[in-house]
Amino acid sequence: MTALFTILRWIALTTATLALLLSVFLLGFWIGKSNGGGEGVAADSETGDTRKEPEKKKKYACSMFCVPPLDAPGKCPVCGMDMVEVGGEDTGPGNAPRLRTSERARKLAEIRTTAVERKFVTAVIRMVGKVDFDETRKKTLTAWVPGRIDRLYADYTGLEVKKGDDLASLYSPDLISAQEELVQALKAAKDFEKSTQPIMKKTARDMVAAARKKLRNLGLTRDQVAAVEASGRASDHVTIHAPLSGIVVDKNAQEGMYVQTGTRIYTIADLSWVWVKLDAYESDLAWIRYGQQVEFETEAYPGDVFRGRIAFIDKVLTARTRSVKVRVSVANPDGRLKPDMFVRARVRSRIATGGRVMDPDLAGKWISPRHPEIIKDEAGTCDKCGIDLVRAEDLGYVLMDPSKIKAPLVIPASAPLITGKRAVVYVEVEGEAGVFEGREIGLGPRAGDSYLVRWGLEEGEKVVVNGAFKIDSAIQIRAGRSMMNPEKESGTAAPRKQTLCPVSGNDIDEGVFTDHEGKRVYFCCPHCIKKFKSDPDSYLTKMEDQGIELEDAPETHPQTHSQTHCPVMGNEIQKEVFTDHEGKRIYFCCPPCIEKFKADPEKYLKKMKEDGVRLEDTPGSDR
Repeated sequence: MTALFTILRWIALTTATLALLLSVFLLGFWIGKSNGGGEGVAADSETGDTRKEPEKKKKYACSMFCVPPLDAPGKCPVCGMDMVEVGGEDTGPGNAPRLRTSERARKLAEIRTTAVERKFVTAVIRMVGKVDFDETRKKTLTAWVPGRIDRLYADYTGLEVKKGDDLASLYSPDLISAQEELVQALKAAKDFEKSTQPIMKKTARDMVAAARKKLRNLGLTRDQVAAVEASGRASDHVTIHAPLSGIVVDKNAQEGMYVQTGTRIYTIADLSWVWVKLDAYESDLAWIRYGQQVEFETEAYPGDVFRGRIAFIDKVLTARTRSVKVRVSVANPDGRLKPDMFVRARVRSRIATGGRVMDPDLAGKWISPRHPEIIKDEAGTCDKCGIDLVRAEDLGYVLMDPSKIKAPLVIPASAPLITGKRAVVYVEVEGEAGVFEGREIGLGPRAGDSYLVRWGLEEGEKVVVNGAFKIDSAIQIRAGRSMMNPEKESGTAAPRKQTLCPVSGNDIDEGVFTDHEGKRVYFCCPHCIKKFKSDPDSYLTKMEDQGIELEDAPETHPQTHSQTHCPVMGNEIQKEVFTDHEGKRIYFCCPPCIEKFKADPEKYLKKMKEDGVRLEDTPGSDR
């Protein structure tokens, strides 16, 4: 039995080896055909034109890739198989690996290309979660004094109540005593009204006020206190009223039950607004912002789309699921959304240069940092909580007017070959049909079916979107430098000129720069200069890793630039909003910033000077 098993195992291994050898042979045959089928001669199948190529050094490789390619033929020192000849590596500028293919080979390999383009892409983030109570609209009703519950008017969970409805009747000796104090204080105050001593009248009135306040602190409403004063006697039972309209979600007491101070009686939730708690994956956080609109559907109402805005993004990641909780505030006037309903949600984020999120509906708006549904055109306070509104740009949105933003450079997600540390694309060489050149690029985040490109490609270049792995495999078999063999690279890539801001990743403005240690660094806005100066080494290291060569700073006084941003808020200036100070005109984004400037002008003038801002002279001044 053991011998039979050994024979079968040997047959299986032999069959697998023969199949692998056949695959290698066919792949080598395809490569040979793609390169014209001759040694040292390239032939065009359509024109019949041939040309002698320079003789290249021959290499010999093992079909099983046991060892790196060798300079001499023979047997593989590991497996004993014959070493087969492979073509030398064809390279382009900067020693970039290249592959020449015929038209027939391209069709067989199904190689397709597309142009690199600049466009605004939309990332669709899909999340799941469930409906929950709005914690700010959920109240727990407790006993404010010890006593006995003699009657429960809301006697079951789920009952809908209105604000002010009777909920329970409570007998409490402490409340009876407090009511008696008020009755006696009122009688004393009435008796002292005829007194000729002002101090006595004042003392009596103070006793009445203290007795009223005590009853209010024990939970009685103003109307209940007024009823005690009108009747002139204490009531042995006090009715507890609903503090808000909503649903009784918890009933913790029973009739005849004795309660102590702090004992829970009811929990009431207002469902006119609800929360939707969603789970966002770690990789999607780059596209999620406070205040973004969210669309979601439920199982109960298929086809109906509900909408709300993101009100909170958790600061802590859930380690078990590698996700972050995202909370959405949703209006629920008809009560269709019920707690614990499952939902499927999506957020659509439009991406600008540098991977920043843009929302034309929020551009230039002011939003409440606690209630995202409060959005205004001007600065002010929140209608719900009274805190100051903030600019939408301060919450992570694009700072500039969306109509002036340059679209990011993008490629299809199928174009790059990603190894974990590197990203390689194959670019069709301009003017040379069928020639593809490998190039390492810097990828930004993925947005839907596209990747943002940070460096390495130019608009209009054609990248391979289908068949890139086949090209890479062919180069690797020929002992060329490929996706998985970066260590064979000889020489270094040509340094690149700075085109992007090192802080935000946006396109640079050549009028906004700073000189650091003899080098000139460009930025997109003065704000980024300040961030750069706080930690220049980290940004310089980042640019060095990307192969960016900075310009030498001219040996002159630092160049300045005209004012483009408000010195107080940092937003774009409005030319009609300005003030004149010591012969100079300073522009702002809004009138409130002028008042802040005037409170401490030296502070803001110093800041603008450090940022290299050149102020205009006041019209008509002698300066």
